[in-house]
Amino acid sequence: MNNTSHHDERIAKMTFASVYPHYIAKVEKKGRTIEELHQVIEWLTGYDVKKLQELIEQKTTFKNFFEFAKLNPNTHLITGVICGYRIEQIENALTQQVRYLDKLVDELAKGRKMEKIMRSA
Repeated sequence: MNNTSHHDERIAKMTFASVYPHYIAKVEKKGRTIEELHQVIEWLTGYDVKKLQELIEQKTTFKNFFEFAKLNPNTHLITGVICGYRIEQIENALTQQVRYLDKLVDELAKGRKMEKIMRSA
């Protein structure tokens, strides 16, 4: 991956609130629900709906969003390509975590079963 500090800095400063509506639109367009989106986000980060709403209202940056998240121990099982980059080869930890979230949202929108998205049975 072409890791540029500019790209990583841009992601770190981006707010979760600015991207969240795009996640909703993407999954709903494909017939999935906001509840399923929240379930996937909670699996990855440990944030429940109430905490997500707080983070949105506070316009929390992705840096802070993931700094305080309790990442699921199975995140290493999230592999593949997102936005042209192989997730498991992304060197910047924050950028990788944001791409984990992007990948899970993509899988949800593509109709993948929840148990597969959340890397269980």
